[in-house]
Amino acid sequence: MAHILLVEDDKSIVTNLSEFLQKEGFSITAVDGQQKCLALLEESACTYDLILLDVSLADGNGFSVCRAVKAMTNLPVIFLTASGDEYSVVTGLDLGADDYISKPFRPRELVSRINNILRRYGKATALLKYKNISVDAVKGTVQKDDQEIFLSALEYRLLLYFLNNQGIILSRSKLLEALWDIAGEFVNDNTLTVYIKRLREKIEENPQTPLLIKTVRGLGYKMGD
Repeated sequence: MAHILLVEDDKSIVTNLSEFLQKEGFSITAVDGQQKCLALLEESACTYDLILLDVSLADGNGFSVCRAVKAMTNLPVIFLTASGDEYSVVTGLDLGADDYISKPFRPRELVSRINNILRRYGKATALLKYKNISVDAVKGTVQKDDQEIFLSALEYRLLLYFLNNQGIILSRSKLLEALWDIAGEFVNDNTLTVYIKRLREKIEENPQTPLLIKTVRGLGYKMGD
C-alpha cells in the first residue's frame, strides 16, 4: 500500500481527500505546515512514497517545502494549486515538483496522476488480496483466478473498501458513506444494492450463494472471517 504524505492546512480538504484516497487503497499521513512536514521527513522519509503539497501554508509555503524535500529525499511531489495560478505551477515545476493539479480537482484525475508518478518512480505495487481475487491499487487493475476482470469506478471502490476492511461487518450506512464521492455524487440505498449485486456477479463463482462478500442478516456485509 502506497503511503502518501499530505501537506495541507485546509481541514475540510484534509478530511475529504484523506477519506477518498484511503478508499482508493492508499495510506495517508496529513500535516498542516512546513515545520511538521520537514520534521516527519527527517525522522522517517523512507516510510513515504509520495507527497501531496499545497502551495499556500499557514506555516511557511509549499515552495520552501518542495525545495527541502528534493534536497533531502528522492520522493515525488505533486503540488495542489489554486485554479489558473500559472505562477505557482511554473515555480513548482522549476523547483523539481513532478506534477501539479488545480483546485477544485477531480478525484479520479488525482488518483490517476498519483498512480502514474508512482509507476514512474518504481514504487512497490500495492497488492490487496482475498482468496482468488487480487487488486493492484497502483495500476487500478483487478484479477480473478489470475485473469483480469473489468469493474466500473463504483464497483472498484466498493471492492477496495471490502478488501481494506476484511473480517469487519460493514453496515449499509457505512458502505453508503464509503461510496460517497467527494465531488458530490450521491449514492443512495437502491444504488448500493445494485452495485453489490453487480460486483458479486463479477467476482463470485455463484452470485446466488456468495462466498466472498457475505450478507450478515440485519447487520450488513462482510468479506473474510
